[in-house]
Amino acid sequence: MMKKIVRYIRKILKKSFDNIRNERLKNNLLQAVPFWIGSVFTGIAAVLYAQIFAFGEHTLNKILDWHLWMIFIIAPAGFVLSWWLVKKYAPQAKGSGIPQVMAAVELANPKENHLIPQLLSFRVIIIKVLSSFVLVSGGGAIGREGPTIQIAGSIFRKVYEYLPEWWPKISKKNMILTGAAAGLSAAFNTPLGGIVFAVEELSKIHINYFKTALFTAVIIAGLTAQSFAGSYLYLGYPKTNDVTLGIMFPIIFVSGICGILSSQLSVAMLKINRLKKKLKTDLSNIIFLVICALVVASIAYFVNREMLGSGKDIMERILFTDQKIEDWYVPILRMLGPALAFTSGGAGGIFAPALSTGATIGSVFAGVMNLSDHETNVLVLSGMVAFLTGITRAPFTSAILVLEMTDRHSLIFHLMLAGMMSSIFSVLVSRHSLYEVLKLSFISDLRGNK
Repeated sequence: MMKKIVRYIRKILKKSFDNIRNERLKNNLLQAVPFWIGSVFTGIAAVLYAQIFAFGEHTLNKILDWHLWMIFIIAPAGFVLSWWLVKKYAPQAKGSGIPQVMAAVELANPKENHLIPQLLSFRVIIIKVLSSFVLVSGGGAIGREGPTIQIAGSIFRKVYEYLPEWWPKISKKNMILTGAAAGLSAAFNTPLGGIVFAVEELSKIHINYFKTALFTAVIIAGLTAQSFAGSYLYLGYPKTNDVTLGIMFPIIFVSGICGILSSQLSVAMLKINRLKKKLKTDLSNIIFLVICALVVASIAYFVNREMLGSGKDIMERILFTDQKIEDWYVPILRMLGPALAFTSGGAGGIFAPALSTGATIGSVFAGVMNLSDHETNVLVLSGMVAFLTGITRAPFTSAILVLEMTDRHSLIFHLMLAGMMSSIFSVLVSRHSLYEVLKLSFISDLRGNK
């Protein structure tokens, strides 16, 4: 059925473009169409996935509101099932999805093109959605943004594969890069963040080679998502007016702390990954996952439920209510949750958990420094940028994302300062980003298995 639809679309496109006499115009349009098609499907997929993910979080909260002790059943079941789905059906769908896209970009060459379908495919999309839904429903502290990027990369790669032989040549690498940017744009409703992310985090090529395709894809994906989900800000409009330049000193301090802690978290997660690789049997993996899940369940039951899920509720509460100051231990729990969930072997991202962890660190130190509500909001937003930067080593992407999520353009210099300071301090712990190390691991595994 799918093949018939594709053949029909090809015929219509060929007839339509045959009527265009200007060869240069026709060639430019033909090269643009695959990016447009991929962007529309990416926008639709991002909205559907966001709804599925939100339903998982909502279902978990409903169950725990009914009986909190259910977490001791739900968490082990969710961790194990999420891991099993990935292991059984799509091993390269585990984790965030961003390292897989980075690996696919590096493998987009004639000798290694055949390895890319293991990283980007329809099978990966399905398992990515199912595994992350199960994991977040089981209390995993994960996000959906990284997975959305791998889903988008898979969509764009599939569109590329369906192009007929007579179509003007398009770079597969550019298609994958553009898909990733479109995915982030649709996930967060942050078009500028998507563009900066493609350039800063994913690409080593000059943007001039694919800037038009990148810009249009990000816009189309974002508009498609908005047409279904409506125009929205990920976090709304926190109040930050009447803040003096004196806030810069707390920002520098908190950003340094966030940079060190986030880099330490990355190192810890990589160590857990290496430990997990030594578990050769399914039984040993299941025991490991059950132990991790019971640790999560115990903390949620006896200490604080807020360590579960993506952490978006925490960010919204801190920024938009009077409950702005977190207890000192909450950032520790927010780091422990993603460390156990992200390394479980199931699918799930770390963007949102990283943002929420940074928010809690900013909140704790705002309380220590006795800052006003508006100053607290600025420090919280700076902490979000700083902690995400420590994970990704992409300060401009982090600053632009938080800027677009909150529409606080007056804070552009504050947020860029936070990203810069975090980037400097995170290098003191580890020179390489979490994604860079995981990318090399994926590439090594694929090359070793061919």
